[in-house]
Amino acid sequence: MASKKAAQKSLSLAPVLDLNEATALRDKLMALKGSDLAIDASAVERIGALCAQVLMAAAKTWEADKRSYTFAKASEPFLKTMQLIGVNIEHLLAKEIQR
Repeated sequence: MASKKAAQKSLSLAPVLDLNEATALRDKLMALKGSDLAIDASAVERIGALCAQVLMAAAKTWEADKRSYTFAKASEPFLKTMQLIGVNIEHLLAKEIQR
């Protein structure tokens, strides 16, 4: 009998997450919907508010689907920008990178 638990997938974010990247980011996330997801934000140098919004909307979608959605790795610029724009991701950080 097949297990109902989907394997965890991962998504590496681009270094620059600006307006031009928002649609592609949404499409990548929607392609992974239904799986547990670990996001690697270690290469992010810049993130705009729209991409932050896409990431947080995805977090709500994963939560509604009762799936795991975490940031496995996060760069300092990513964490600082999210904090500066008022987005709290502490609850989404993998335990190893919690502050």
